[in-house]
Amino acid sequence: MSELERRLSDLGMVVPEPPAAIGNFVAGVVHGDLLYVSGTYGTIKDKDGTDIIPKPGKLGAELSIEDGYESARLMALNHLALAKLVVGDLDRLIRPVRLVGYVNAAPGFQNAPAVLNGASDLLISLFGKELGTHARMALYQHELARNAPIAGEVMFAVRS
Repeated sequence: MSELERRLSDLGMVVPEPPAAIGNFVAGVVHGDLLYVSGTYGTIKDKDGTDIIPKPGKLGAELSIEDGYESARLMALNHLALAKLVVGDLDRLIRPVRLVGYVNAAPGFQNAPAVLNGASDLLISLFGKELGTHARMALYQHELARNAPIAGEVMFAVRS
């Protein structure tokens, strides 16, 4: 078990099975000392192993900031699962460098940063304040595939 997986375990979480791609792309690409992890959602596996979104919908309509925050945490766990799939050992991750989140927002909803904190807070808990703090952008979307509340991508610095 990697050190990051041990820290996740201490938080009562595990790295899930990676979500299936819904298009023609790979889980991530390592270029130099950066890992670009493909975009994903806050999904979980149902009993048949199918990726499902626990609470689909729009923030500011049928979903609360807290619902979005939890979806963003699940998204960050899926990013870690995809990173592990690409690099094999999560201890190769040095730090998150950049996180971009797309929030499925109802008209007038202006709290995307609070929603994306679900992913940011998890990364900071895992990597510590100094290494876990990252550049970030929270964007508003009028629709997301599968009616996901949030989608995002992350970039990590990696050891060779």
